[in-house]
Amino acid sequence: MDELLKTYKQIPIPERMRMALSADLDPRWRPCLVRDQHSQVKAYFSRRVDLTADEVAVLLADMGQTVRLNCAKRDDLTPEQVEQCVSDRDPNLRYFVARNPLLTEAQRARLMQDEDELVRMAARKGPKKRSTRSRPGQAEMIR
Repeated sequence: MDELLKTYKQIPIPERMRMALSADLDPRWRPCLVRDQHSQVKAYFSRRVDLTADEVAVLLADMGQTVRLNCAKRDDLTPEQVEQCVSDRDPNLRYFVARNPLLTEAQRARLMQDEDELVRMAARKGPKKRSTRSRPGQAEMIR
């Protein structure tokens, strides 16, 4: 892995961003992309529909807000990951998870009582099915 990571770090950032979106991504690069030092690369990667539960867990723990927001929209989160988003200190993350169809009624009720008005409004709107898209040559992405 050390040699692979060394090789990966030599790849220019624009190419890493293309890799993060690529439909034919070589699987050996996935561990590097999910932990890339550049938040834009991880933000692109976090929108992929084909992420594993382990990859989502790493991305939800990321310090980059956009990366975490992209994960909060997913409809394949584990119950623990949904709770992590519902309990997050960041109101923007709670806002995005508030429309997630995976919320339990108790979680939705908590978000309806959130300190942030926008979070309360989103929770009142109820579940929203997220759409996906795939541009030519790109993996299917959550919008």
